[in-house]
Amino acid sequence: MARREKAIAIIKRLREEGYEAYFAGGCVRDTLLGKPPQDYDIATAAKPEAVQKIFSKTIEVGTQFGVILVLFEDDPFEVATFRHDGPYLDGRRPSHVRFASMREDILRRDFTINGMMYDPIEEQVIDLVGGKEDLNRRLVRAIGDPRERFQEDRLRMVRAARFAAGLGFTIEENTFRAIQAEASTITRISWERIGEEVTRILTEGGARRGFEILDESRLLSAILPEVVQMKGVEQSADFHPEGDVFAHTLLMLEQISNLKSQISETLAYGCLLHDIAKPVCAQREKERITFYGHTEKGAEMAVEILKRLKRSRAVWERVAYLVKSHLRHTQAPKMRLSTLKRFLGEEGIEELLELMRLDAMASNGDLQYYDFCRRKLAELKQEEIHPEPLLGGKELIAMGFSPGPIFHEILELLKEAQLEGEIRTREQAMEWVQRQYRDRGHL
Repeated sequence: MARREKAIAIIKRLREEGYEAYFAGGCVRDTLLGKPPQDYDIATAAKPEAVQKIFSKTIEVGTQFGVILVLFEDDPFEVATFRHDGPYLDGRRPSHVRFASMREDILRRDFTINGMMYDPIEEQVIDLVGGKEDLNRRLVRAIGDPRERFQEDRLRMVRAARFAAGLGFTIEENTFRAIQAEASTITRISWERIGEEVTRILTEGGARRGFEILDESRLLSAILPEVVQMKGVEQSADFHPEGDVFAHTLLMLEQISNLKSQISETLAYGCLLHDIAKPVCAQREKERITFYGHTEKGAEMAVEILKRLKRSRAVWERVAYLVKSHLRHTQAPKMRLSTLKRFLGEEGIEELLELMRLDAMASNGDLQYYDFCRRKLAELKQEEIHPEPLLGGKELIAMGFSPGPIFHEILELLKEAQLEGEIRTREQAMEWVQRQYRDRGHL
């Protein structure tokens, strides 16, 4: 049974027990837009205890807010009781809720395009807020007073930017002015929630437009002031005919929005932050503008920013690698063979090469260094880039070495000679070690 059919079966079961039940929120919006819904949320008049009694497998995920997870053939579906929210005292969640009518439930929601319900039995859209009209007009409009909606949950401001960017919509004028008025308060909510929304803007399509909206709405200044500081930072026209660092970064975000495949979080943040330190490293030398050290400083700044956004250690470590390494390919043709192999064998090389390609395409379009690395990666066999060690600690002990720091030195030098193609067999490796270390009194 398909997921939609399972959700309809839950609605039918609730109605058999005498309760109103409908699809609600994003799945209604996406269906009307002709997009496959990511999930099916169900709104009902049944209270949480009734939902738990009707269905044998449930999980309490927000009983105080009327939300129960129903497992239907082991698939989870969020079933929420119609409710009216009390005052929002923390800019995130209501201090209390009371169970209410469908109308009250709709009027408490964020945007008109998310405020519709759908009856899959009668195949009827229930629209009390003008959501269908706003979909046709391609508008993101707050339900009711926009400032009240944003004061209730300040994350809605960033969500407005995400919806507008991802759907290619415009934020309605009064709603947009309310965001500008409330933008400075966004950091009163948890950075983890902000980080999740920023990540979705970067990875779900429309990244450039999303960041333009964040900037125009004043949210970017509150969330990522380091990105705003890129504005007006000039770059040498021969390398960057597209303009200042901010213009270049927006072009990078446009590039990732046009990718056919899903972009990873780490590559997306690599694109956003690869030049983040240029404003603090910029210098003018006669007619030339330089940014010495911006890759190293940028890696440090990227870690600070991603920690602020509460991204995982794995994310900020990889992004720091991408930012720090995004110009290394320009030295690839001059590298020793062993150095080139080590470079092309690094764990994050595929993302790094893609960042390098996007960086070039968003500037002067020069792909010569990227093409060189791609060509060498294709020419070199995997076993040449990641060769099996010819000797190990046991062999060194058998040769008469005492365990200690010298083991690491020998094995690293052996790997270097192996990558250079100077030694290829175990016998050659043993002869090489004996030749190198006999005269130094280790044998």
